[in-house]
Amino acid sequence: MTKEWVSIGLTNPKNMTNVGSVMRAAGCFQVDQVLYSGHRYDRASKLSTDTQKVSRQIPLINIETLGVDNLIDAVDTQTKIVCVDLIQGATPLPAFKHPEKALYIFGPEDGTIEQKVVDRADYVVFMPTVGCLNLAASVNVLLYDRLAKSTRADAGDELIRSSKDVNNNVKVRLR
Repeated sequence: MTKEWVSIGLTNPKNMTNVGSVMRAAGCFQVDQVLYSGHRYDRASKLSTDTQKVSRQIPLINIETLGVDNLIDAVDTQTKIVCVDLIQGATPLPAFKHPEKALYIFGPEDGTIEQKVVDRADYVVFMPTVGCLNLAASVNVLLYDRLAKSTRADAGDELIRSSKDVNNNVKVRLR
């Protein structure tokens, strides 16, 4: 049985706010690594929206430092490639069964995933929304869908206690 492994791949992201929000989602949903291509993000100086400082625990890697030209070649051959974008012929996310070991590739905020990457993917999925979501919102929805369809979705008060903000002391009191 393959160990569950989740990577997020960002295609030439331009916005540091989105990348910071992706890193926050990566921490909340226990992603193993975040990869990105291109140079636009490198111009950003910090992850201003990574309020939980997840970038200290989860690698954020420009694929050029790995010596590869595309996101697909940055993972091993057992990793299933899942392109996530509004692409004709794609599978709607609610009907998609997530592989245990996956690299989810998202397009840039102002474009889409290259055809040559889509052609190499094992799966192509889309979120059936009216209009397109922002990059960070798309990553959150995808990761939530993966969690909701997994056995990890059966969590309880211990997870709540370890995850909540220190100022949150509210409890459910049933009548």
